[in-house]
Amino acid sequence: MVFNSYTFIVFFAVVLGLHNLPLAWRTKKINLLLASYLFYALWNPPFILLLWLSTVVDFYMARLIGGEERPLRRKLLLTVSLVLNLGMLSYFKYGGFLLDNFTALLSAMGIAFQAAQPDIILPVGISFYTFVTLSYTLDVYRRKFAPEPSFLNFALFVTFFPHLVAGPIVRPEDLIPQFETPRRATAQQLSWGLFLLSLGLFMKVTVADGLLADTADLIFSLPFPVQTLDAWMGVLAFSSQIFCDFAGYSTCAIGVSLCLGFVLPDNFRYPYAAMGFQDFWRRWHITLSTWLRDYLYIPLGGNRKGPVRTYINLMVTMLIGGLWHGASWTFVVWGALHGLFLCAERLIRQGFANRQTTIPMADGAVMSRASVVPASLVAPLARFGLVLLTLFLVNITWVFFRAPTFDGSMLLLLSMFGVISNGPPMLTNTALLTVGVVTVGLVGCHWLMRNTSVAEQAKRLPWWVLSAGWAGLLLLVVLSQKSSSSFIYFQF
Repeated sequence: MVFNSYTFIVFFAVVLGLHNLPLAWRTKKINLLLASYLFYALWNPPFILLLWLSTVVDFYMARLIGGEERPLRRKLLLTVSLVLNLGMLSYFKYGGFLLDNFTALLSAMGIAFQAAQPDIILPVGISFYTFVTLSYTLDVYRRKFAPEPSFLNFALFVTFFPHLVAGPIVRPEDLIPQFETPRRATAQQLSWGLFLLSLGLFMKVTVADGLLADTADLIFSLPFPVQTLDAWMGVLAFSSQIFCDFAGYSTCAIGVSLCLGFVLPDNFRYPYAAMGFQDFWRRWHITLSTWLRDYLYIPLGGNRKGPVRTYINLMVTMLIGGLWHGASWTFVVWGALHGLFLCAERLIRQGFANRQTTIPMADGAVMSRASVVPASLVAPLARFGLVLLTLFLVNITWVFFRAPTFDGSMLLLLSMFGVISNGPPMLTNTALLTVGVVTVGLVGCHWLMRNTSVAEQAKRLPWWVLSAGWAGLLLLVVLSQKSSSSFIYFQF
């Protein structure tokens, strides 16, 4: 089931109605759990067993870990959880990829080997709920979070349908405490939640699918070089599409949760106004970047073991982050580029700091070795220039993220920089204008709102302006709805 379907509207209306009936809190939680399983089962019912297995094993492993004092025994119990979760993820997501590369390696060594291709179907959302359960077990192991005594609360934490298939990636402290006491949305939470749901659907249905998807799909599917303008417009179309698609899902998830009285963490904070890649990852897919930081980068040593080790840790973290997105070398390259840009940025910042030279920072201020200077002393054009430079490099990385093959990525990059640009124009003037307007509007919106939030901006508007805008969003969603297409991140 997807948020942008009429089936979901009926489903959510029933769930919302049951949640607001005068029932016992335990009964309401059971209703939410059953609704979450139904929400997931509509894709492929047998995969409910995988979700159930992960939930049961991690619940009981965490209880055993929490009550065990012997270090070796605790590590063994943690290993059971890690092997199960990462084993399932590796098989379903990377089984075919590993087999193909193993076959290619043997072929390069002159060994003829042809294995039967496994018929593996990727369970939707497995990357997301695997990270959710892993964070719980790891937090219990670190004694950061006590084992949850209620299986119902834990199962609902894992399977709560708004975040289940595409995030935000929640931590135990984000959601489990909210299940301990009765929750019901206030009138303000309900209205704001419905507005966020409408905004998310507008981003997905009207902008991502209606205005951008066809252009991006056309350019990235072509097996031959295209004109430079067409190449750039195809990449910019995907750049805006993936933001509106994924941020649209997160906005819907946060809005749906708020309608039920629950609060999910933010997942996006105007990433196309980022000043540098460190700032970008503080704004893009925030729950994934913080998960990788807390459970991978810091355990590897972070920046505590010298500069060389810091750069290695950054590269390893981003390579795994790239591979998390998909079983393809293009995702590995995407992660590697982000790692290289992060390392280069860190090196440049340290070079400026060592020379006691001020440099623009992500929060609008500047940094030196000894002081932080107010943002008013930094030229706005210089800061906006850093935003454009970051966006330019981010779009280079998006080529590898979207292209189906490495050869296709290189072909498009060469077209973008005019090396092999040729052929007739592929995009109509209408498509070019649409992509241009959406890109400028999106970047401008991110720049103007980079240090604020949608909620803060909404509070400044008169009620009638907000109501008219809301009605306009709903009208555009209805008029532009063509099909209930899945969100991009469902494949990850």
